[in-house]
Amino acid sequence: MSLKPLALFVKHDGMSSRASITCQYKCGNACAHDVPNDSPGEYFGDIVRGAVTRRGVLRGGAAAVLAVGAGSVLAACSDGTATAAPGSLDTGSLGSGSASGSAAAGTNFTPVAPNKVDALTVPTGYEQSVVIRWGDPLFADAPAFDFDNQTAASAEKQFGFNNDFAGLLPIEGRPHAYLLVVNHEYSTEPFMFRGYDKENPTAEQVRIGWANHGLSVVEVQGEAGSGRLTPKFGSYNRRITALTEFTVTGPAAGSALLKTSADPTGTLVKGTLNNCSGGLTPWGTVLSGEENFNQYFAGAARVTDPTAAAHLKRYGVEGDASERKWERVDPRFDVVAEPNEVHRFGWVVEVNPWDASSTPVKHTALGRFKHEAATIHVTSDGTVVAYSGDDERFDYMYKFVSSRKMQPGNSQAAMRHNMTLLDAGTLYVAKLTGDAPDAIDGSGALPPSGVFAGKGEWIPLLRTGDDGRGESLVAGMSADEVAVFTRLAGDKVGATKMDRPEDFEPNPKTGKVYVALTNNTKRGEEGKAPADTANPRNNNKNGQVLEIDDQHAGTSFTWNLLLVCGDPATADTYFGGFDKSQVSPISCPDNLAFDPHGNLWISTDGNALKSNDGLFSVVLEGERRGETKQFLTVPIGAETCGPIVDEKRVVVCVQHPGETDGASIESPSSHWPDGGAAQPRPSVVAVWKSGGGRIGL
Repeated sequence: MSLKPLALFVKHDGMSSRASITCQYKCGNACAHDVPNDSPGEYFGDIVRGAVTRRGVLRGGAAAVLAVGAGSVLAACSDGTATAAPGSLDTGSLGSGSASGSAAAGTNFTPVAPNKVDALTVPTGYEQSVVIRWGDPLFADAPAFDFDNQTAASAEKQFGFNNDFAGLLPIEGRPHAYLLVVNHEYSTEPFMFRGYDKENPTAEQVRIGWANHGLSVVEVQGEAGSGRLTPKFGSYNRRITALTEFTVTGPAAGSALLKTSADPTGTLVKGTLNNCSGGLTPWGTVLSGEENFNQYFAGAARVTDPTAAAHLKRYGVEGDASERKWERVDPRFDVVAEPNEVHRFGWVVEVNPWDASSTPVKHTALGRFKHEAATIHVTSDGTVVAYSGDDERFDYMYKFVSSRKMQPGNSQAAMRHNMTLLDAGTLYVAKLTGDAPDAIDGSGALPPSGVFAGKGEWIPLLRTGDDGRGESLVAGMSADEVAVFTRLAGDKVGATKMDRPEDFEPNPKTGKVYVALTNNTKRGEEGKAPADTANPRNNNKNGQVLEIDDQHAGTSFTWNLLLVCGDPATADTYFGGFDKSQVSPISCPDNLAFDPHGNLWISTDGNALKSNDGLFSVVLEGERRGETKQFLTVPIGAETCGPIVDEKRVVVCVQHPGETDGASIESPSSHWPDGGAAQPRPSVVAVWKSGGGRIGL
């Protein structure tokens, strides 16, 4: 497959609201490449109506009680429209979203208007502060950050680059103290090093890039009367990087497909890459999704075996040299030198943040694809269900149902048991049907029923026993192959092609499950899947949010679209039936979270409406269902990630600030968060109500 020519600071033919450099370094320029999924699949209109039936009702409630953030990146490039220049926003019909009547609990704030300001903008009556920035030290012996004198040894002890997912875990017995756990999705070397030569990076620059990937665990101290969080040098602090050792568990552990010259056992992997969103488990660990891992690997153009080449193509591994040229420093990143190294990425990883010496795990029973995240629902009988989306145009939605029950409590024995819950059970992929498929014409017009709705089933792909051995449930594929080439298994069973399923979040109050479908401008193109009831627009620039009423441990569900995003003044948008003249415009939903009142909060990435990305509240129940209000916007060139919304604070990760076309280290478009002449730095921010009141009340 030939690659389209890239230019660092040139727009992508008006297709993306992201800067070209963000597309290159975040997702390997996925939106400019051919769609990896060219399987015939099944369209809604091809599926016999009535074949999927509702066989049960929602069971149980979520047991998670931790403050959970669902940060993420969009790991494929945003398919939006070109943005206006900074400071020249033409809002057109974009309103502020002010509605009459009493606001739903948790959403009583004055919406922030769309803008292109180089600042984090919050509602009147709210305050903010930076929690931690790229390069801030995590350990007492770590040096202060020096932009012009970075080293790999320093970076391994400092907060990493491009923070995405964020989670807060209360530290028992210490008032207002938490562990802040954050993913570091990717590195943008041209914005990290002066005089960076993208064709000839130095070995030290490569190693600094490795150190800036992974995760950070840092103790933070809150204070009474505000939502401010201050980092501390604590015993839990930890950096996980592209060099940290991981244990492989599940059906692919020890498989010939995972064995390399450095690891002939196929059970120990060096590092984790492109960690996008994630989730906190009810047993106190962190799950993180490895997303656009494909872009780190070179040599696909030199692979001659047709089967291996097809597998690489299905996962988006293309071309000869990689963007970062890591293969020049470590040959494991060359698929010709090490054909199986690429198979060791694309997993859900689990980290125990309470033990800084513990070895993190890669769970192969959950399948290998571009995991945006993995999030947990626990049924009333203790069955654990993990949901995950494959963030690629026309790829699939998955869930894993454990055959083991969660053990309550925080004893070491319970933790050891619960960290095996994702190693035994059944992996499923989703197939959806629409209630009125013939009414969908690609325009986004509502069906006669007034709602986008339908039914679905979870098709089993892989069963893993208590002994760790897998059983393939897909004809013509072994258990190892289903685990490692999960996308191909989904192709074979006719899973529904979705518009980039990113974050997947169960509502802890109702048990309903929500999916952010970010966008897909290829929908409806010749040779591509046409619009359907769950993906109702061709050339879908703005995305939608799916609501699923799932059996959780069962195989049937019903669904509807909560939001069809975009400018509410246009005919192709839908806000849960709420008055569209009274909502904030929203585009490209990415990460999801819930507040204590059961409202959904959405962060965006790649806003196609000519304004900065932001964070939005959405009412889910009652007469105000669908009311959408913008709570904050992030600075120029940034995306909003990792939202956490609790009683006293909102936490967001501000990723890649200042990444705009034409910007550079010599001529930055942003100086956030430090101001003056400072270089922009990805950072975590806390927002709270002045005087210490409750968020949205």
